Amino acid sequence: MNKLNRILVPVASFVVLFSVAGCKKNIAPQTVATAPPIQPPPSATISASPTTVVAGSPVVLTWQTTNASSANIDGIGDVAISGTKTITPGASTDYRLVARGQGGTASDDVRVTVTPAVASSAAASPFDAAADFRAHMQDIFFDYDKSDIRNTYQRTVSQDAAYLMNHPALKIVIGGYCDERGSDEYNMTLGQSRASDTEKALVNDGVAANRIRVISYGKEKPFCNDATESCWQKNRRAGFAIDN
Repeated sequence: MNKLNRILVPVASFVVLFSVAGCKKNIAPQTVATAPPIQPPPSATISASPTTVVAGSPVVLTWQTTNASSANIDGIGDVAISGTKTITPGASTDYRLVARGQGGTASDDVRVTVTPAVASSAAASPFDAAADFRAHMQDIFFDYDKSDIRNTYQRTVSQDAAYLMNHPALKIVIGGYCDERGSDEYNMTLGQSRASDTEKALVNDGVAANRIRVISYGKEKPFCNDATESCWQKNRRAGFAIDN
Protein backbone atom coordinates (compact mmCIF):
# COMPACT_ATOMS: atom_id res chain seq x y z
CA MET A 1 0.00 0.00 0.00
CA ASN A 2 2.83 2.33 0.72
CA LYS A 3 4.24 1.58 -2.71
CA LEU A 4 0.90 2.53 -4.32
CA ASN A 5 0.78 5.85 -2.40
CA ARG A 6 4.22 6.72 -3.56
CA ILE A 7 2.94 6.47 -7.15
CA LEU A 8 -0.48 8.17 -6.76
CA VAL A 9 0.57 11.19 -4.69
CA PRO A 10 2.91 12.74 -7.30
CA VAL A 11 0.36 12.10 -10.07
CA ALA A 12 -2.42 13.83 -8.07
CA SER A 13 -0.17 16.81 -7.36
CA PHE A 14 0.63 17.19 -11.08
CA VAL A 15 -3.10 17.14 -11.99
CA VAL A 16 -3.89 19.84 -9.42
CA LEU A 17 -1.08 22.11 -10.64
CA PHE A 18 -2.13 21.64 -14.29
CA SER A 19 -5.75 22.55 -13.44
CA VAL A 20 -4.76 25.68 -11.55
CA ALA A 21 -2.49 26.80 -14.38
CA GLY A 22 -5.26 26.21 -16.99
CA CYS A 23 -7.73 28.45 -15.15
CA LYS A 24 -5.46 31.53 -15.21
CA LYS A 25 -7.02 34.38 -17.29
CA ASN A 26 -5.27 35.99 -20.32
CA ILE A 27 -4.68 39.77 -19.74
CA ALA A 28 -4.68 41.98 -22.87
CA PRO A 29 -1.75 44.39 -23.18
CA GLN A 30 -2.56 47.98 -22.39
CA THR A 31 -2.32 50.64 -25.21
CA VAL A 32 -1.34 54.26 -24.59
CA ALA A 33 -3.54 56.81 -26.43
CA THR A 34 -1.57 59.34 -28.58
CA ALA A 35 -2.67 62.94 -29.19
CA PRO A 36 -3.66 63.88 -32.79
CA PRO A 37 -0.96 65.83 -34.71
CA ILE A 38 -1.11 69.60 -34.43
CA GLN A 39 -2.23 71.14 -37.76
CA PRO A 40 -0.06 74.08 -38.96
CA PRO A 41 -1.86 77.41 -39.28
CA PRO A 42 -2.71 78.64 -42.81
CA SER A 43 -1.05 81.62 -44.51
CA ALA A 44 -2.53 84.06 -47.03
CA THR A 45 -1.08 86.70 -49.39
CA ILE A 46 -2.86 88.80 -52.03
CA SER A 47 -1.56 91.39 -54.51
CA ALA A 48 -2.95 93.57 -57.31
CA SER A 49 -1.36 94.73 -60.57
CA PRO A 50 -1.59 97.63 -60.98
CA THR A 51 -2.71 99.08 -57.67
CA THR A 52 -3.79 102.41 -59.21
CA VAL A 53 -5.94 102.54 -62.35
CA VAL A 54 -8.26 104.82 -64.28
CA ALA A 55 -11.93 103.88 -63.98
CA GLY A 56 -12.79 101.16 -66.47
CA SER A 57 -9.25 99.71 -66.61
CA PRO A 58 -8.56 96.06 -65.69
CA VAL A 59 -6.69 94.90 -62.58
CA VAL A 60 -5.23 91.44 -61.99
CA LEU A 61 -5.59 90.02 -58.47
CA THR A 62 -3.14 87.27 -57.52
CA TRP A 63 -3.36 85.30 -54.28
CA GLN A 64 -1.69 82.33 -52.59
CA THR A 65 -2.39 80.33 -49.45
CA THR A 66 -0.80 77.42 -47.60
CA ASN A 67 -2.38 74.85 -45.27
CA ALA A 68 -5.84 76.09 -46.27
CA SER A 69 -8.90 74.13 -47.30
CA SER A 70 -10.95 77.12 -48.47
CA ALA A 71 -10.48 80.79 -49.41
CA ASN A 72 -12.72 83.82 -49.83
CA ILE A 73 -12.16 87.36 -51.14
CA ASP A 74 -14.47 90.12 -49.95
CA GLY A 75 -16.59 91.42 -52.82
CA ILE A 76 -15.78 88.40 -54.99
CA GLY A 77 -16.80 85.38 -52.91
CA ASP A 78 -15.34 81.91 -52.63
CA VAL A 79 -12.21 81.39 -54.72
CA ALA A 80 -9.61 78.68 -55.27
CA ILE A 81 -7.03 78.47 -52.51
CA SER A 82 -4.50 79.98 -54.96
CA GLY A 83 -5.11 81.72 -58.27
CA THR A 84 -5.57 84.90 -60.31
CA LYS A 85 -8.60 86.91 -61.42
CA THR A 86 -9.01 89.95 -63.66
CA ILE A 87 -11.42 92.54 -62.32
CA THR A 88 -12.57 96.00 -63.38
CA PRO A 89 -13.29 97.96 -60.21
CA GLY A 90 -15.57 100.96 -60.49
CA ALA A 91 -14.26 102.60 -57.31
CA SER A 92 -11.34 102.34 -54.91
CA THR A 93 -11.68 99.04 -53.05
CA ASP A 94 -9.93 97.03 -50.33
CA TYR A 95 -9.79 93.34 -51.24
CA ARG A 96 -9.40 91.01 -48.24
CA LEU A 97 -8.36 87.40 -48.71
CA VAL A 98 -9.37 85.01 -45.90
CA ALA A 99 -7.90 81.49 -45.83
CA ARG A 100 -9.35 78.78 -43.57
CA GLY A 101 -7.86 75.45 -42.60
CA GLN A 102 -7.76 72.93 -39.73
CA GLY A 103 -5.06 75.04 -38.13
CA GLY A 104 -7.15 78.22 -38.04
CA THR A 105 -7.60 81.24 -40.34
CA ALA A 106 -5.31 83.82 -41.95
CA SER A 107 -6.00 86.96 -43.99
CA ASP A 108 -4.28 89.60 -46.13
CA ASP A 109 -5.45 92.83 -47.78
CA VAL A 110 -4.66 94.85 -50.89
CA ARG A 111 -6.11 98.20 -51.91
CA VAL A 112 -6.85 99.19 -55.50
CA THR A 113 -7.16 102.93 -56.05
CA VAL A 114 -9.41 103.99 -58.93
CA THR A 115 -9.12 107.48 -60.40
CA PRO A 116 -11.87 109.00 -62.56
CA ALA A 117 -11.44 108.93 -66.33
CA VAL A 118 -10.59 112.28 -67.90
CA ALA A 119 -13.42 113.41 -70.13
CA SER A 120 -12.36 114.18 -73.68
CA SER A 121 -12.52 117.84 -74.57
CA ALA A 122 -15.20 118.74 -77.10
CA ALA A 123 -12.96 121.58 -78.25
CA ALA A 124 -10.04 119.30 -79.09
CA SER A 125 -8.56 119.79 -82.54
CA PRO A 126 -9.83 117.31 -85.13
CA PHE A 127 -7.37 114.77 -86.46
CA ASP A 128 -5.57 116.04 -89.55
CA ALA A 129 -4.74 112.95 -91.61
CA ALA A 130 -2.73 114.88 -94.21
CA ALA A 131 -0.57 116.59 -91.58
CA ASP A 132 -0.01 113.29 -89.79
CA PHE A 133 1.01 111.68 -93.09
CA ARG A 134 3.53 114.44 -93.83
CA ALA A 135 4.95 114.20 -90.32
CA HIS A 136 5.62 110.45 -90.55
CA MET A 137 6.35 109.60 -94.19
CA GLN A 138 9.95 110.65 -94.79
CA ASP A 139 11.45 111.13 -98.25
CA ILE A 140 14.19 108.83 -99.54
CA PHE A 141 17.28 110.52 -101.03
CA PHE A 142 19.63 109.13 -103.68
CA ASP A 143 23.20 109.44 -104.88
CA TYR A 144 23.94 111.18 -108.16
CA ASP A 145 22.79 109.13 -111.17
CA LYS A 146 21.61 106.27 -108.87
CA SER A 147 18.23 104.71 -108.06
CA ASP A 148 19.25 102.06 -105.54
CA ILE A 149 18.37 102.88 -101.92
CA ARG A 150 21.39 103.69 -99.80
CA ASN A 151 22.05 101.71 -96.62
CA THR A 152 21.58 104.88 -94.58
CA TYR A 153 17.94 105.04 -95.77
CA GLN A 154 16.97 101.42 -95.16
CA ARG A 155 15.71 102.33 -91.70
CA THR A 156 13.68 105.24 -93.14
CA VAL A 157 12.02 102.86 -95.60
CA SER A 158 11.15 100.49 -92.74
CA GLN A 159 9.64 103.34 -90.71
CA ASP A 160 7.58 104.48 -93.71
CA ALA A 161 6.38 100.92 -94.25
CA ALA A 162 5.40 100.58 -90.57
CA TYR A 163 3.33 103.78 -90.78
CA LEU A 164 1.51 102.50 -93.86
CA MET A 165 0.89 99.11 -92.24
CA ASN A 166 -0.70 100.91 -89.27
CA HIS A 167 -2.92 102.92 -91.66
CA PRO A 168 -4.21 100.23 -94.05
CA ALA A 169 -6.79 102.50 -95.67
CA LEU A 170 -4.14 104.85 -97.07
CA LYS A 171 -3.09 104.65 -100.70
CA ILE A 172 -0.03 106.57 -101.79
CA VAL A 173 1.77 108.03 -104.79
CA ILE A 174 5.56 107.80 -104.92
CA GLY A 175 7.11 110.53 -107.02
CA GLY A 176 10.63 110.15 -108.42
CA TYR A 177 12.64 113.39 -108.64
CA CYS A 178 16.03 114.32 -110.11
CA ASP A 179 18.39 117.27 -110.05
CA GLU A 180 18.77 119.63 -113.01
CA ARG A 181 21.73 117.89 -114.66
CA GLY A 182 21.10 115.69 -117.68
CA SER A 183 18.41 115.66 -120.35
CA ASP A 184 14.69 115.66 -119.73
CA GLU A 185 14.32 112.17 -121.15
CA TYR A 186 17.16 110.73 -119.10
CA ASN A 187 15.85 112.24 -115.87
CA MET A 188 12.30 111.03 -116.51
CA THR A 189 13.67 107.48 -116.76
CA LEU A 190 15.87 107.94 -113.69
CA GLY A 191 12.97 109.39 -111.70
CA GLN A 192 10.81 106.40 -112.64
CA SER A 193 13.53 104.02 -111.41
CA ARG A 194 13.81 105.85 -108.10
CA ALA A 195 10.06 105.69 -107.52
CA SER A 196 9.89 102.02 -108.54
CA ASP A 197 12.84 100.98 -106.35
CA THR A 198 11.21 102.72 -103.39
CA GLU A 199 7.95 100.91 -104.11
CA LYS A 200 9.76 97.54 -104.15
CA ALA A 201 11.40 98.31 -100.80
CA LEU A 202 8.03 99.13 -99.19
CA VAL A 203 6.45 95.97 -100.64
CA ASN A 204 9.35 93.90 -99.30
CA ASP A 205 8.57 95.36 -95.85
CA GLY A 206 4.94 94.21 -96.07
CA VAL A 207 2.99 97.01 -97.79
CA ALA A 208 0.50 95.73 -100.37
CA ALA A 209 1.53 96.67 -103.91
CA ASN A 210 -2.05 97.64 -104.85
CA ARG A 211 -1.84 100.54 -102.41
CA ILE A 212 1.04 102.19 -104.26
CA ARG A 213 1.21 104.17 -107.51
CA VAL A 214 4.47 105.50 -108.94
CA ILE A 215 5.16 108.48 -111.16
CA SER A 216 8.29 110.23 -112.42
CA TYR A 217 8.65 114.00 -112.34
CA GLY A 218 12.21 113.94 -113.62
CA LYS A 219 13.67 117.40 -113.06
CA GLU A 220 10.37 119.20 -113.62
CA LYS A 221 9.55 119.88 -109.95
CA PRO A 222 12.79 120.73 -108.12
CA PHE A 223 12.74 121.28 -104.37
CA CYS A 224 15.26 124.11 -104.77
CA ASN A 225 16.94 125.83 -107.71
CA ASP A 226 20.47 126.59 -106.52
CA ALA A 227 23.31 125.13 -108.58
CA THR A 228 24.97 123.58 -105.53
CA GLU A 229 25.53 120.01 -104.37
CA SER A 230 23.39 120.52 -101.24
CA CYS A 231 20.49 121.68 -103.42
CA TRP A 232 20.95 118.90 -105.95
CA GLN A 233 20.91 116.34 -103.15
CA LYS A 234 17.52 117.62 -101.99
CA ASN A 235 16.18 117.23 -105.52
CA ARG A 236 17.39 113.61 -105.90
CA ARG A 237 14.60 111.94 -103.95
CA ALA A 238 11.48 109.79 -103.81
CA GLY A 239 8.62 111.73 -102.23
CA PHE A 240 5.26 110.54 -100.90
CA ALA A 241 1.72 111.87 -101.21
CA ILE A 242 -1.73 110.54 -100.37
CA ASP A 243 -3.41 109.11 -103.46
CA ASN A 244 -6.96 110.44 -103.64
